[in-house]
Amino acid sequence: MVDVARDFWVQVLGALEPQLKRSDFLTWFQHSALLERQASKVIIGFPTVLTRDWVVNKYHAKILEALKVCDANIETVIYEVDGTLSNPEHNLSIDIKILSPTFKKVRKIRNKDELTVNVDGVRSKALNPKYTLDTYVIGQENRLAHAACMAVGKRPGTAYNPLFVYGDVGLGKTHLLQGTGNMILRNNSNAVVAYMTSEQFTSEIVEAIRRHGANSFKDRYRNVDCLIIDDIQFLAHKERTQEEFFHTFNSLYDNNRQVIISADRPPKELSDIQDRLISRFEMGMIVDVQFPDYETRLAILHCKCREHQVLLPNEVLEFIAFNVHHSIRELEGILLRAIAQYELEQSAPTVRSVATIMKKLNRGGEFAVLEEGREHRSLAKTAEDIIEIVSDYYKLTRSDLTGPLRKKEVLLPRQICMYLIRKELDASYEQIGEEFGRNHTTVMHAFEKIIRLMRKDGKLIRDINALKQEMGL
Repeated sequence: MVDVARDFWVQVLGALEPQLKRSDFLTWFQHSALLERQASKVIIGFPTVLTRDWVVNKYHAKILEALKVCDANIETVIYEVDGTLSNPEHNLSIDIKILSPTFKKVRKIRNKDELTVNVDGVRSKALNPKYTLDTYVIGQENRLAHAACMAVGKRPGTAYNPLFVYGDVGLGKTHLLQGTGNMILRNNSNAVVAYMTSEQFTSEIVEAIRRHGANSFKDRYRNVDCLIIDDIQFLAHKERTQEEFFHTFNSLYDNNRQVIISADRPPKELSDIQDRLISRFEMGMIVDVQFPDYETRLAILHCKCREHQVLLPNEVLEFIAFNVHHSIRELEGILLRAIAQYELEQSAPTVRSVATIMKKLNRGGEFAVLEEGREHRSLAKTAEDIIEIVSDYYKLTRSDLTGPLRKKEVLLPRQICMYLIRKELDASYEQIGEEFGRNHTTVMHAFEKIIRLMRKDGKLIRDINALKQEMGL
């Protein structure tokens, strides 16, 4: 039985390898194993929590495709952690570096058509069970979108139909869509939920036409309880696919079946999409997802740490939250690398080590360091030193910063100066107030204002970093 399990997993890896970068394949599937195989379910093991969670997040759909290539009956994949798999002597663990040539042989003996997954909507049913609405971190920027998805999950086909979710790449749209699909299944185990990207939808149409199976394709997708299409903008210029989607949409809508769609922009801004499709997208609920603010980003990081069962220093999480301004995906990627470092080196990451990770990811060196300055010996010994450095940087005089002037070109440098004195010298609000002839409330407001601005103002971050360099930090 052990040999059978190993041989089957080798076949699956052989189907999976061409879909991944070589480095990613070697990193995440080394010492993986098929722990159990039943009629329609498999249990796959990985040596660490980090590896398992990363694979589930990134590769679940591809793994299910590869499994279907080898056994069309498989519908359910369970991922488990087995620390003993890292032991080369484990009888199920596979060293993919050694077996890599075997994968090539497996692919050669397979008929090309077998590598095209086309088994009754397998691609459409690849919902990731890890994506739930319960684990979605709610902030002001996504509250409405989350509420709309919850309503659809409870009453599909009647609450908001269609539901159109839009936002930039990496902001959690896929989590919302798949979480809604999983909620529908949780509330009704007999429901059929079809999830796919627009590119997968196009591929299946092309394949159905090639195999003269257009009717079976129509039957399959016009009879689901919920159709979820991710990244609908990629249907642009694909007239045949748009035609089929139009009729599929009408059939589902007329029968009170739920349709959920995502895109990177609102319907009216979609280019090269038929007007009749745009009008149907606008029939229902349209919600947007924006980049989360600092507090939500920090909450996401804490949530991810709980998922991975690790406890990282607060200053490290704050540093990541302050300095990632592009996508949640990037936020999680940096955190996962910090966790990996923690597991490998058995020592907690620091702000300095995380900054090094971010630089290696080509993010440059413009970071807002929150607490790290206290680890260095500063050339600025007193508040007077900092006032002099800030006044020189902004070409102001000391009396400009400490005097009564409230011009814009003076007010911000003064607040920056108060922020730096507080942060780097650990001075009290009252002590800083004495230096500037202000009360402690004014200083506190200045400090908090600079923190708020640093969450969204890249130029301010660059200025503060430049000032810290002048201060020898």
